[in-house]
Amino acid sequence: MLKTAGSAAAGLALLGISGESLAMENEETPKRRKLIVAGAHPDDPETCAGGTAILYKQRGWDVVYLYLTRGERGISGLSHEEAAAVRVKEIEAASALTGIRYRFLSHVDGEAQFNLEACREIKDVIGEEKPDIVMTHWPIDSHRDHRVCSILVYDAWRQLDHSFELYYHEAMTGLQSQMFAPTDYVDITQVAQLKHKAIMCHATQEPEWMLDEYHIPMERLRGNEAHCKYAESFVHQRWGQMGDLEY
Repeated sequence: MLKTAGSAAAGLALLGISGESLAMENEETPKRRKLIVAGAHPDDPETCAGGTAILYKQRGWDVVYLYLTRGERGISGLSHEEAAAVRVKEIEAASALTGIRYRFLSHVDGEAQFNLEACREIKDVIGEEKPDIVMTHWPIDSHRDHRVCSILVYDAWRQLDHSFELYYHEAMTGLQSQMFAPTDYVDITQVAQLKHKAIMCHATQEPEWMLDEYHIPMERLRGNEAHCKYAESFVHQRWGQMGDLEY
């Protein structure tokens, strides 16, 4: 499944460098492992890393989508409360397809905040979940909520003593994510159709157009890079490891 940038061979893990610490669930694994995919809005985790999340779920991991907001500004003509109610129902429909559970933080769509209170909230939620891996937005992004989500997760990673592996996913690269250079790829070909069905559950967000215009072309691009049909790509945030720069 894994293809690391610069390598033509698949590793032993679904994600990670040569299976170094992220081996999949097997008979010798005593503890069920956990993946969190954190996104700013409903449909962000599904579109950015939904295929990878489904693969982990199918292999026995506990998978959680963590949403900063409920998409309060995502439906023109509706109040924040009305829009949030509709978009939560869309999340419920997608969750029924994939079996992936979800949680919310207390931010408002378009008003995500980076402050001490927000840092404490996400640290407490992630600390309670005790994940092995967390995926979130790439920090260089045209959407402020995406940038805030990224730095909040990064802060929690630091405050929780780097207790989980941190990866960044991409969102509509070129339009939103900028200067994204993957370190890791996941072949999602076998679950791409299910991922797309889950995205279609977010009916208020023009999902068919978004798939055709952005998400499927990006999956095919990353698939070409990873030598498969459809792929998702990630940047691995490392801790305590020397880089390759010479001095």
